[in-house]
Amino acid sequence: MKVLFFIDSLVSGGKERRLTELLRTLKTQENIDFELVVMNEKIHYKEVLELGINIHRIVRKTKKDISVFFKFYKLCREYKPDIIHCWDSMTAVYLVPICKLLKIKLVNGMVVNSPAMQNFKNKDWLRGRLTFPFSNVIVGNSKAGLLAYRAPKEKSIVINNGFNFDRTEKLIQKDIIKKELGADSEFVIGMVASFSPSKDYKTFFTAACQLLDKRADIIFLAIGARTDSKESKALIDEKYFKNFRLLGERSGVESYVNVMDVCVLSTFTEGISNSILEYMALDKPVVATEGGGTNEIVIDNKTGFLIPPSSPDELAGKLELLLDDADLRNKMGLEGKQRIMDEFSIRQMVNKYIDLYNKLNN
Repeated sequence: MKVLFFIDSLVSGGKERRLTELLRTLKTQENIDFELVVMNEKIHYKEVLELGINIHRIVRKTKKDISVFFKFYKLCREYKPDIIHCWDSMTAVYLVPICKLLKIKLVNGMVVNSPAMQNFKNKDWLRGRLTFPFSNVIVGNSKAGLLAYRAPKEKSIVINNGFNFDRTEKLIQKDIIKKELGADSEFVIGMVASFSPSKDYKTFFTAACQLLDKRADIIFLAIGARTDSKESKALIDEKYFKNFRLLGERSGVESYVNVMDVCVLSTFTEGISNSILEYMALDKPVVATEGGGTNEIVIDNKTGFLIPPSSPDELAGKLELLLDDADLRNKMGLEGKQRIMDEFSIRQMVNKYIDLYNKLNN
């Protein structure tokens, strides 16, 4: 069986990490041959480069660069895949007519979040309306996401993100990371997410400053693309800036998560978050915004706390509760790790994709 994967980019992010883990495991399958198409020159996940597979970089020169369609078409015609699997809405739009022309089955994997704006002003939602009718299967990483996009039930399937515990085997020692960060405080609280419209860093930073009004024993980390930008820094009260470490995009995120005492994900919309998977796999208690796929992974009051959107007071309160109760932190952390092992392993995720490909290819 031959599968051709398409993705708009392989920069640091949730769907990119998920695809990387899938490709790494598929490489061990003798009956599946695959190649990858990326619409960006930059590849953050170097593991992909080490797989020894064909990677085709097909980059748009402009937003209306129609040559991309013809390059996609030529590649598909020459490679002759049994299945095309796209991982975002833009490649889905390009690939629908190609799959119809060449009679190739299309797995549409664009559903990776749970958008609040469900109308034509949301370009991803619009692309879903255009591509769902012509897709053989629509994969979402959460039930909430498929519902939000109104994906047809008869062709929709949920395949949750999976965490690869191999990523926890070569962690940099905690004291080395803390020394690098200059984090000599008693506690470290962090959030791993890009500084983007779907992430609510304003609430996280506001709650952090509220806690720093009361106590100075905390260092706050922000890790992800543009977390070190001027816009990000502008959200922090200058008098508390010494207690923040805005790290920007980093590799080896697991080692940074490992030094955190409590982990946060403050968002406006979310599918199944890879950051939350990382937090829980490293036995950290989680405080996250309720809604979307987050409710499908975090068990409130058991593996962490779910709070209403844009609620800095609530976030600060839950963080303080956890800082002051080591037993609760440890209990929630261990419950979270067990949940990832039981329900969100990389093997479970990959097996579901392989089952899907086999069913489509029969």
